Amino acid sequence: MIQVTHKELMPGVQMTAVHTNKFKSSHFGVTLLTPLDWEYATQNALLGWVLRRGSRSHPDMQSISAALDELYGGVVEPLVTKKGETQCLGFVASFLDDAYALKGEPILEQAAQLLGELLLHPCTNNGVFKEEYVESERGNLIDRIRAQKNDKRQYSMSRLAREMCRNEAFGVDKLGDEEHARAITPVTLWQRYQDLLSTARVELYYCGSAEPERVEQALRQAFTDLPVNENREQPACQVRAKADGSAPRIVEESLDVTQGKLGMGFRTGGISARDEEFPALLLMNAVFGGTSMSKLFMNVRERLSLCYFASSALERIKGLMLVSSGIEFEKYQQARDEILAQLEACRRGEITSDELEGARRIVVTALRTTLDSQNRMADYWLGQAVAGLEESPEELVARVERVTVDQLVKVAGKMELDTIYFLKGKEGV
Repeated sequence: MIQVTHKELMPGVQMTAVHTNKFKSSHFGVTLLTPLDWEYATQNALLGWVLRRGSRSHPDMQSISAALDELYGGVVEPLVTKKGETQCLGFVASFLDDAYALKGEPILEQAAQLLGELLLHPCTNNGVFKEEYVESERGNLIDRIRAQKNDKRQYSMSRLAREMCRNEAFGVDKLGDEEHARAITPVTLWQRYQDLLSTARVELYYCGSAEPERVEQALRQAFTDLPVNENREQPACQVRAKADGSAPRIVEESLDVTQGKLGMGFRTGGISARDEEFPALLLMNAVFGGTSMSKLFMNVRERLSLCYFASSALERIKGLMLVSSGIEFEKYQQARDEILAQLEACRRGEITSDELEGARRIVVTALRTTLDSQNRMADYWLGQAVAGLEESPEELVARVERVTVDQLVKVAGKMELDTIYFLKGKEGV
């Protein structure tokens, strides 16, 4: 049995406590939510890594590791991700659940206290972050930014999103960019840190066997030094209902690759996770390209052999559907036309009962198995927090179970092709 408690601990500071005896570990999260912005995204992305280097009581990695060892080998890692047009940064942590402590000692309070210390009482020098920590982690961040280009499939989807939303906050990369990274100093990062502590919405998360009342007390105590601000605001997300009405924008890029990457970005007609039609959108995406039984997989990849892979994924908070495919360079037009043809088939209602029910089973199973993984549960509830929702996976399952073919067809009819991104080889490759 899983019990989920949502409670505002102070203005703009929300707690989500998942009470369950299913796991031997307890999962924590402390996340600052701030609007995506090119000016600050890189500093935000760097912050967690610098904070993780040392605190007032544990000024280096060695002493932090010793503290974690005392808590049965707990783990604390920086978190940087984006949900819609919100950048999420902070820590995720895992500790042995109290129920399995050898001497019955309470671990929850000690773990929460360590997280609070890492966030609120960093190791400093002359009133700002230690220069050696900032320089070292800045170099690591630049390496991460550059490394994104190594995974060409993921890189092509990132480029598609950036081009599609080039005038929107969603186009900002979660890690920022190399130019802004090089400009970060201990002083500028400290100033940004102070601003975030005062203005960002804070999400505190726990999953484990402790009762919600005890979790609340532990988190209140651990984060009591958070600045009080009555005006911490929920970051917004602009959902554009339509493309701009012109022909789809086509962007081509040449790199030293032997396999082309064709990405196609669709607007969902304004449907996002907040809308009544979202379950139909979820199921439509599964039928179209979101599963190994989808029309893209079975037809474009298997039957016609136009792609090495072909799939679609939703950006549920932003209201986008992104298609990813790997193709031979010369099959660009064929693959593009056939992907659109499969969407047209959905719009015409050419969906068999096997396709519909197979997709429904996969979506329902995926939602229910969220409850079997602490990491997936934490990610689900973080997304819900960003969207301003409290709907559980099981409640969403109930809505997916009621979706009809007609509803799916209606949603498919709202899809509009916005941008095409094609990653091709350099001349002579």
